[in-house]
Amino acid sequence: MGSAISLRDDFDGTALRRLARKSKSANQARRLLALAEIYDGGRRTTAARIGGVGLQIVRDWVLRFNARGPDGLLDGKAPGRQSLLNDAQRRALVEMVESGPIPSIHGVVRWRLIDLTRWLYDEFAVSLDTTTVGRELKRLGYVKLTARPRHHAQNELAMEAFKKGFAAELAKVRRSLPKGTPIEIWFQDEARIGQKNKITRRWARRGTRPSAPKDQRTKSVYIFGAICPEHGKGAGLVLPFCNTETMTLHLTEIALAVAPGAHAVILMDQAGWHMTDKLDVPGNISIIALPAKCPELNPVENIWQFMRDNWLSNRVFTSHDNIVDLCCEAWNKLIDQPWRIMTIGHRKWASGL
Repeated sequence: MGSAISLRDDFDGTALRRLARKSKSANQARRLLALAEIYDGGRRTTAARIGGVGLQIVRDWVLRFNARGPDGLLDGKAPGRQSLLNDAQRRALVEMVESGPIPSIHGVVRWRLIDLTRWLYDEFAVSLDTTTVGRELKRLGYVKLTARPRHHAQNELAMEAFKKGFAAELAKVRRSLPKGTPIEIWFQDEARIGQKNKITRRWARRGTRPSAPKDQRTKSVYIFGAICPEHGKGAGLVLPFCNTETMTLHLTEIALAVAPGAHAVILMDQAGWHMTDKLDVPGNISIIALPAKCPELNPVENIWQFMRDNWLSNRVFTSHDNIVDLCCEAWNKLIDQPWRIMTIGHRKWASGL
């Protein structure tokens, strides 16, 4: 051990004991009391006995106290092992995750941790295990999420152009109406519900594989659903087919749900039974077609997902009538929760116009 080191002269034993009484850290208080003994002229062996350590540790405390004051006697977090990836390698990892794998080159259609581990070794000769790669990805803000479906021929420019031009389309409808007519913005879609039902994710103990009933029969019906997110209301019918006649029935149902004196602008996709000239459109309704292959613009798609996940999936329908009854029950549950329609159906580009 080297020669004795003097304590800094801007403290004394009384001050350190006062700080020890106020400290919320037992280890810091013990170290302060040990150094207070030295300030009062006590031997360093006595200080070591008060601190419950050896003389070398007391010397380390003195160095830390001289450098940083009382804060130097607080417990610090161990720095841990230095990361094997540098900033450039992390940026390359982020770029690979964002761009996704190329099947013909990487041999996979989605990145797994083992694939990224192998890529890092091939690219940078850095050997990591999958746990470390997963920790790096979480530190970079990535988690494993279920991808939402996107049409392979979707035109993203057309989708953005529709959002920006929607106010102008709405203005055209407004000019054709009597001045001061309130306008309600609705969204409409259909969902097929049948015996060949979906199975959703569920909580289960790690390492197990939960099961759910899966029917192979093919009876089905269609829910025709429309929502007005601004007012939290909707109109729906459960019908056997999708055609012009059933669509006319649904438009009539929507017209009944529109507030008296108001006019509904309904956004829907370009299905044949939506756009046909044979469709009988009520006088208080105007239809605006969404761009082709852009279901993301229609919040009713999210309504279907919510209803399936919570009320319709993981069950066996015993008959056609049973399907109809349970679809009606699910839709009525949704109508009884206007806040749900408001939150799921809200689209910033279509609100406040």
